[in-house]
Amino acid sequence: MTKVLEDAIEKVRRLPEGRHAHVAEILEQIAAFGSEPFIVPESHRAAVLQGLAEADRGEYVSDEDMADLWKKCGL
Repeated sequence: MTKVLEDAIEKVRRLPEGRHAHVAEILEQIAAFGSEPFIVPESHRAAVLQGLAEADRGEYVSDEDMADLWKKCGL
């Protein structure tokens, strides 16, 4: 296991227990593909494409906004 993955798992351990099921569901979806590329679920595709278009235009949120988001997520 890589150090990055170990660090991520440790952060998940510190999340409220109610968030563990959500994280586990996402990991299960990724793991189910094995070495195949991860397919973004159709229900998330529009948001992913919007985010990519914003990045292409150089539209990023501020570091302060990201810090606030991580804090809300318990990270």
